Amino acid sequence: MEAVLTVIVLLFVLCVVLGAYATVKAIGAAKRGVDRTIAQARRTVEETTLRARTLAQPGPAGEIAALRLTLRTSMRATQEALHAGAVEDESLKESLGLFNRLSAHGYELDAELKRLEIEPDRGTVASRLPELRERTERITHSADSLRWAAHDRARRFADDDLDTLSAQIDVEAGALRHWTTEEPTAPSWPEAPAADGRTGPETPRSRASRDQPTRPAIGPRGQRPAYSWQKKPRPESTP
Repeated sequence: MEAVLTVIVLLFVLCVVLGAYATVKAIGAAKRGVDRTIAQARRTVEETTLRARTLAQPGPAGEIAALRLTLRTSMRATQEALHAGAVEDESLKESLGLFNRLSAHGYELDAELKRLEIEPDRGTVASRLPELRERTERITHSADSLRWAAHDRARRFADDDLDTLSAQIDVEAGALRHWTTEEPTAPSWPEAPAADGRTGPETPRSRASRDQPTRPAIGPRGQRPAYSWQKKPRPESTP
């Protein structure tokens, strides 16, 4: 009885532990989903604000907003392309490592541009613009190079696979149409009769008959062979 109670208690504890673990995992997944949704909404709002500042604020403030928007758009597009390609192509993992190092410079530049947005001294902002523009171009150029290289690699693999598939389909189509590859033979005309009146190919029988001596059509009547069961002919003088 005590053993049965012990087993029941252990099963109850196990169910409680599994339930708590499943609950924690579900809460964690829900929290991550909420965090992604909040981050995406925050990013959308911030980029919309940057577009509005680019159009509404001329001068250094508008150019700072344009630089931030260009930097964020390029870095996000490259990140999505590399992550999507690394799932099927292991070679892109090294490219992801390079992009992560580039992202550190991108985050640093974005933070600096964000601080300059609220800088009251517009003269200082204007003096910093050439250097900030150059850094933005270098980072976005590197990000674009990685992204387009990943696109070209994926397209090359797709083209190679399509070429191989097309060749296999051509071979299969040729095998299915095998009757079209056999050229029909035209019937041959009969050979002209030979000089001795014979036509057609010579057969063994015709050769044997040709080798035999020619017998006359009507010859002298030979003596018929006599057999033991036949009666002897009576002489004509016998009455």
